[in-house]
Amino acid sequence: MKLFFYLFIYIFLNISLNAQSDSLRIGDTYWEDQLYISLSYDILRDQPKETPDSGFSYSFSLGYIKDIPLNTDGTLAIGFGAGYGFNSFNHGLEIIDTNTIQIANNISSNKIYMHNLEFPVQIRWRTSNAIKYSFWRVYGGFKFDYNFSNTFSFTKNNQILEFNNINIFNNFQSGIELSAGYGAFNLYIYYGLSSIYKNAVINNSEVNSKVVKFGLIFYLL
Repeated sequence: MKLFFYLFIYIFLNISLNAQSDSLRIGDTYWEDQLYISLSYDILRDQPKETPDSGFSYSFSLGYIKDIPLNTDGTLAIGFGAGYGFNSFNHGLEIIDTNTIQIANNISSNKIYMHNLEFPVQIRWRTSNAIKYSFWRVYGGFKFDYNFSNTFSFTKNNQILEFNNINIFNNFQSGIELSAGYGAFNLYIYYGLSSIYKNAVINNSEVNSKVVKFGLIFYLL
């Protein structure tokens, strides 16, 4: 897994660096339609107080953003995108059935796997122009997710249990995101605004677990 991860980073860094140098053309205006790829370390915030600490969680996404300039020199734009996202969470809660959740008790390898369609909407500022290939950028906005598949998998009493597409999972989620960097390297933050559960209760308290992501995003021009 680590070998695959490092190979993936190496390949896409090279693609991104080469793509940056060929993307812009001389002219009064230009468009920066882009493919994007992100890798991030994830945590769940607002978990129930008794929830045990979770382990390593990560996410991966890729997609396409349509860039629409808002001024003639192209330094300000709006972007509309669509893509695919995958999340793997260690989460500290236990699914009893498709409608019931509780604090994890004597279980191991407790994971959620999520497959999402994602739709980012961004306000984009950059120092680029039609002949400048490397530039500073700050892109911020909202991302809307539609979850089309979720799997909860854990081991209890040496038995592997799985629940798919549970009723209390929130298929529609949203959050704010920000990326900033120079050239191919961009830091990325996502802050979830909606819970990954709906109508989920533990000890008469609603479960409001939300996603936070810290990582890198690469824009391939």
